[in-house]
Amino acid sequence: MIIPRSAFLNLTAKALPFADAASEGLPLGQLLRLSLFQISVGMAGVMLLGTLNRVMIVELSVPAMIVAFFIAIPVLIAPFRALLGFRSDTHRSAIGWKRVPYLWFGTLWQFGGLAIMPMGLVLFNGNQAVDMPFAAEVGAGLAFLLTGLGMHMTQTAGLALAADRASDDTRPRVVALLYVMFLLGMLVSAIIVGALLRDFSELRLVQVVQGTAVVTILLNLIALWKQEKIAPMTKAERAAPRPLFRDAWSDFMQGGNVGRLLAVVFLGTMAFNMQDVLLEPYGGEILGMSVSSTTLLTAMWAFGALVGFAAAAKWLAASINPYRMAARGILVGLVSFSAVIFAAPLESVVLFFAGAAGIGFGGGLFAVATLTAAMSMPAQGLAGRGLALGAWGAAQATAAGLSIVIGGTLRDVVGGAATNGAFGEALTDPSVGYSVVYHTEIGLLFLTLIALGPLVRVRGITNDAKPFGLADFPT
Repeated sequence: MIIPRSAFLNLTAKALPFADAASEGLPLGQLLRLSLFQISVGMAGVMLLGTLNRVMIVELSVPAMIVAFFIAIPVLIAPFRALLGFRSDTHRSAIGWKRVPYLWFGTLWQFGGLAIMPMGLVLFNGNQAVDMPFAAEVGAGLAFLLTGLGMHMTQTAGLALAADRASDDTRPRVVALLYVMFLLGMLVSAIIVGALLRDFSELRLVQVVQGTAVVTILLNLIALWKQEKIAPMTKAERAAPRPLFRDAWSDFMQGGNVGRLLAVVFLGTMAFNMQDVLLEPYGGEILGMSVSSTTLLTAMWAFGALVGFAAAAKWLAASINPYRMAARGILVGLVSFSAVIFAAPLESVVLFFAGAAGIGFGGGLFAVATLTAAMSMPAQGLAGRGLALGAWGAAQATAAGLSIVIGGTLRDVVGGAATNGAFGEALTDPSVGYSVVYHTEIGLLFLTLIALGPLVRVRGITNDAKPFGLADFPT
């Protein structure tokens, strides 16, 4: 029996993941190749925030305060993503490329930071031919700065290029594919790097980190090859004065409720992410859960996020206002954080697991909804797509980094004061520090609801029942 071509194409679109993200301007093969830059960024993220964090503290005996400062460097430069995106919007070149130069130079920064990083780290062992004060701190700090800057530049320009090439209908699903590739890069690189560094030595550290640098530049070269069309500019066009960032930013902020939406994204991201590093310690220290049991918490969180994504797909297909959907995610978060708080006095592991799944559901729903709303605000005037994506990424990355630092600090300071009897005999339990963090997150969720309220009345921000696919995950 001969299968009609139309039926075969429909079957392919339903069976293959991300097939619905392809378009005439961005075929699936080129899209998958372009998405490799997200794998390199995810790989660098694992190195900075996971592997090297542990290596510096445990194997190299670097004080945790210094390690925290190094990790904070990429977060501190995250706000510059908006400026980087704007510069890629307005870049002038003879051949007309805008995004590829920033992808390339971002790759060079990322490669350079990773290439010199192990040399800076091994100086912490004190074995130096020439004794130079603070040489290790300066070297490692510079490496983290270069790598973080390269990650932000590469990701902002790459996302803008993908958004430029995608059609209006497929753009949300293209962003979704890129986000999934980012997670895939983190997952695979964490497994490989962890296995390679199992038998730690300084030579092995140099080999692994510099090998990561080489893989980074190879992946990004493959990703950017022939991705942006050549559109030659005349000498007059290249000599024309470029728009000022402050003018473009003012134009961007006047293009709707952008400022309020970014505030909502910042507050909501802080609220949902403050407990990222505390969930498993809470289960182990307060509820006495085993290591294997606390590991399942991440799986429960991920399961909740996937359910939230499925709910978002259903509601967006029904043309629900994404701001109302974001409010639903916040309300689920309020209930879930309350469940985690009550799990300690009730000594209920089941309630704790339910709370973890609910946090994933609410956070995923909130992220999908707010990104859908952001992408529904078309860039206009001087404000291009790079500026919009840069502002989004800056708000999210900055909030996530700050919230983790604030959450860990609150837990340590309040928990230590409580166990020392600073709050009286009734509040000496170790769970007090964790409880204050979760109560703070509840307060931030209420503030997010307050900021979100006026946006719910905004008309014209709805989904037109287009195929959702794997759409609108945060980047």
